[in-house]
Amino acid sequence: MGLDLISSCWIVIQLLIGYNLVLPLVIYVISIFKPGGILQSTSDNKADYAIIVTAYEQTHTLGPVVASILQLSYKNFLVYIVADKCDVSQLHFEDERVIILRPEETLSSNTRSHFYAIHRFKRPHNRLTIIDSDNLVEPDYLDQLNPYFEAGFKAVQGVRDAKNMDTMYACLDAARDIYYHFYDGKILFQAGSSATLAGSGMAFTTQLYRDCLEHQDITGAGFDKILQKEIVNRGERIAFSEKAIVYDEKTSKSDQLVKQRARWINTWFRYFKFGFGMIGNGILKFDWNRLLFGLVLLRPPLFIFLILSLMFAFVDLFVAPIQTLYWLAGFCLFVVGFLFSLLMSKTDKRIYKSLWGIPKFIFYQVLSLMKVRKANELSVATQHYHDKEINEIK
Repeated sequence: MGLDLISSCWIVIQLLIGYNLVLPLVIYVISIFKPGGILQSTSDNKADYAIIVTAYEQTHTLGPVVASILQLSYKNFLVYIVADKCDVSQLHFEDERVIILRPEETLSSNTRSHFYAIHRFKRPHNRLTIIDSDNLVEPDYLDQLNPYFEAGFKAVQGVRDAKNMDTMYACLDAARDIYYHFYDGKILFQAGSSATLAGSGMAFTTQLYRDCLEHQDITGAGFDKILQKEIVNRGERIAFSEKAIVYDEKTSKSDQLVKQRARWINTWFRYFKFGFGMIGNGILKFDWNRLLFGLVLLRPPLFIFLILSLMFAFVDLFVAPIQTLYWLAGFCLFVVGFLFSLLMSKTDKRIYKSLWGIPKFIFYQVLSLMKVRKANELSVATQHYHDKEINEIK
């Protein structure tokens, strides 16, 4: 009896980790038979956007991002730059649509910066979009968001393409983003659930954003995790626009990677519990959106469930050899799913060439795991070496 109980528990534990290897492909199959992301609508020319750009300590990337925003083909917007703990004496923009805000006290929080801007809007914008200070936007960015709002969605996530692929780490970081954008964005939305939020390149009705976060004071990384939970729990779906593109700075150095991933891993440990409540609500309310989204929230970061899967497969070699075959099948399906996401996206050849460095990339993420407890003390913002180097060369 005791051995049977241990054996059953061992199988259950393996299933809780192993399903993550095949979940993306399962959701892809569901999306084929239950299309929920099809959209046909015209762009609205009357919507008024607030474009919030947050900067912390660093201002050297603000010139390029503002220049790209001012080239947007959709013109009904104002840009609010929240320069938190920044020297703004050298920041000058001739276009009157750019408003520079310098908080009197250090905010050290994304949402505090967002609401600092919201409370100082020059006019009542009905939509807002959040752009990081290291991003660049495509000229049709707002035009690609509009149809989703016109179709009734109140939240839309765009695509964050790589702005730089100068190192192996940057290429692998870009590969990771492609994987998540494909499965947690495009496919999850097409399957009738919600796209996960990515921290920038996302837009909301101003009222929804205020309803979700204005009553909360969020510090540290992970405001997007709380925001997506609040949105989905309100019965809303987060749309995904694969043509609303922003270009994002990827991690180019190993120490930069370790610090950034430590913060990201920390946010998963802090907020993965949201998945349990969402799954429960999905079952009780017969809400497919919440149920599927909750399953995705419970999934650990890629490197964690891959390492755990390898450990379980190794143990099974000695205690249950047949089960090792299941693990082998799971790994094969994961690799197929990963490569499929790259093949179905416009993936740069440099990314394919960088895949040999995945073990090294995982190693540095393991180092990040060691720093999780002090993650938010490492730095509030990621250092952007790439742009600094470009500016120095110029």
